[in-house]
Amino acid sequence: MNNLLYKVDDRPPLITTTLLAAQHMLAALGGIIAVPLVVGAILKLPADQIVALVNAALLGSGIVTVIQCKGVGPIGIRLPCVMGTSFAFVGAAISIGFEHGVPGILGSSLAGSVVMIVGSFFMPQIRKLFPHQVTAVVVTMIGLSLVPVAVDWAAGGKGAADYGAPTNLGIALFVLAIVVALVQFGKGIISASAIVIGIAIGYAICLGLGLVDFSSVHRAAVFALPQPLHFGMSFPPSGILAMGLAYVVTMVETTGTFMALGAATETKMRGTLLKRGVLCDGVGSAFASTLGAPPMSTFAQNVGVISLTGVASRHVVALTGLMLVLAGLFPVLGAVVVTIPQPVLGGAGLMMFAMILTAGVQMLGKVEHDKRTGLIIAVSIGCGLAVSVRPELLAKLPAFVNEIFGSGISTGAIMAVLLNLVLPNRPVEIHDDEEDVPQPLLVKDLEAV
Repeated sequence: MNNLLYKVDDRPPLITTTLLAAQHMLAALGGIIAVPLVVGAILKLPADQIVALVNAALLGSGIVTVIQCKGVGPIGIRLPCVMGTSFAFVGAAISIGFEHGVPGILGSSLAGSVVMIVGSFFMPQIRKLFPHQVTAVVVTMIGLSLVPVAVDWAAGGKGAADYGAPTNLGIALFVLAIVVALVQFGKGIISASAIVIGIAIGYAICLGLGLVDFSSVHRAAVFALPQPLHFGMSFPPSGILAMGLAYVVTMVETTGTFMALGAATETKMRGTLLKRGVLCDGVGSAFASTLGAPPMSTFAQNVGVISLTGVASRHVVALTGLMLVLAGLFPVLGAVVVTIPQPVLGGAGLMMFAMILTAGVQMLGKVEHDKRTGLIIAVSIGCGLAVSVRPELLAKLPAFVNEIFGSGISTGAIMAVLLNLVLPNRPVEIHDDEEDVPQPLLVKDLEAV
């Protein structure tokens, strides 16, 4: 049964498309600008350089999003994917930046992207490592990893002085209630636009309470042209190695995100599709580095928007890409969006990210329930949660171990793939009343999604 309001190739009316595209932008914008802000702050970069990194990240994300959705030759998965700067690269970027500065980060990103570009051609083979039970674990871990992000937003932002204040929680719960009511009882565009309507109402309430900070708007430039190679580039071997390793980890996470996207858009995620998508990630990251932006990857949080609203149109998300380009060219537009208080985003985000978790749980419910599959699921999710809730667990291990297993998504995915390869298929028990069966039957691997 098809539950999608708009399928992948559908083109909603322009006004509807604009509203739906704005939802995806609201879900992604914070994540896109967070990476350059974090890296810039830790490296103590001047304010103008941080602004340049942010603008380049928005512009690069927008352009690569359009390519991923629309496709250019063999590049682009042609599904509703929002691209953005990934936290998977933050550790490598900071370590490179301390020694070689921003030129070292960008040069290492450009050289390291070759790993993802070459790896994309092996995606049909890599796809075979992701049977249904492995895919279910990865999708579940994506949801489990994102829900705490929404919780932090709802509480006022991690590290905020008013973290968990009743006002913050009340606003988040109010927005959550609006989104739930609109999705459940709304019709057509109202239901599909539940996220952006909920955020707009929450924002209006925060304006009335005086909780909106417009300082970022006052500081933002109205217009800014892109400055390719503004920072220059250098290619330190150690930096290229660190970035190459980060790209390997990102390939694993991106594969899981595409699997979740396939489930949300009711698309059979074949190896050829994965190849085009991962190739776009790699080529897009190389392109972004020439603009002066950190590497790109497919955003998992936007899969939640699709799951919640039933809008799977790639043309909607392509418009999101154009909005991100405008935010990069007109920084004041992005600055206005950034004024949305985090509790407002948290209320909507909790619903979006929990939908991914729900999809993962539903997929887990469809796997064959035997001892082998139970071990794969239990150990993989357990290990993924271990590094998610206690990241300090890996603090005393070598840096490359932290790079690979620092994410609950990558840890869960790697463990699921390894266990699926290592644990033998066990014969089905044959009871006394089944003596006419000539030999034990082997439990076959589930057909790939």
